[in-house]
Amino acid sequence: MENVNPADIPVVILAGGKGTRIREASEALPKPMIDVGGKPIMWHIMKTYAAHGHNRFVLLLGYKSWTVKEYFLAYREKTSDFTVNLASHATEYHDDDYGCEDFEITMAYTGLDTLTGGRLNRASRYLKDAPAFMLTYGDGLADIDITALREFHAAHGKIGTVTAVHPTSRFGELGIDGEMVTDFAEKPDLNTGFVNGGYFMFNREFLDYTPDSNGDMLESDALQRLTKDGQLAMRLHDGFWRGMDTYREYVELNKLWDDGEAPWRVW
Repeated sequence: MENVNPADIPVVILAGGKGTRIREASEALPKPMIDVGGKPIMWHIMKTYAAHGHNRFVLLLGYKSWTVKEYFLAYREKTSDFTVNLASHATEYHDDDYGCEDFEITMAYTGLDTLTGGRLNRASRYLKDAPAFMLTYGDGLADIDITALREFHAAHGKIGTVTAVHPTSRFGELGIDGEMVTDFAEKPDLNTGFVNGGYFMFNREFLDYTPDSNGDMLESDALQRLTKDGQLAMRLHDGFWRGMDTYREYVELNKLWDDGEAPWRVW
């Protein structure tokens, strides 16, 4: 696949999860809408892609889908100062470009309990005639070089690319010497292996690997079939990557943002 204009490559975000392991942060929101620094984590992901020229998004919704739709339908009101005249219903916005992202967002309800492969299949019509598309999860932040990912994918000629990352330990890691602790890493990166970090890119042909089935899992079905066909390449990301799967990770990401030390803020 030759390099194409990023504006022609839509970004698909899996945003139907319930986030059952992070209920301390919110029980009322779908996981991608849990906030980091006052904005949904999905907004941060979208801003990362937009910094590399991608402004067309397809959100695959499920759990509490209306919460996502409502947020973006009222996006300007939620992010801008404005004056409203209750008699005339006229509204004057004072946003000064704040909250005016140039995003085109398609919100596709793909079922409450549909698995990830089925969600992608159901939303395939919204990709229109795009020759390729990006895909990621709505709950992970990274300082991914999306442009480099796009160029890598175009160069290797395979149907798919997955970003591989070093896993992060959920527990503190101790360095020991006999009975003495020599190192105490609160949440270390483990450099002994790689895991799926999301941030995929696929040629359009990948849609043939995703049948219309509620029980089809992207990771254990479609991607396994793609791998067996020798059509999935890996790009290693050695930089920052964090999933938000627990309350502890929610607190960590918010602290990074509040301290002005968020590595994923590339915009």
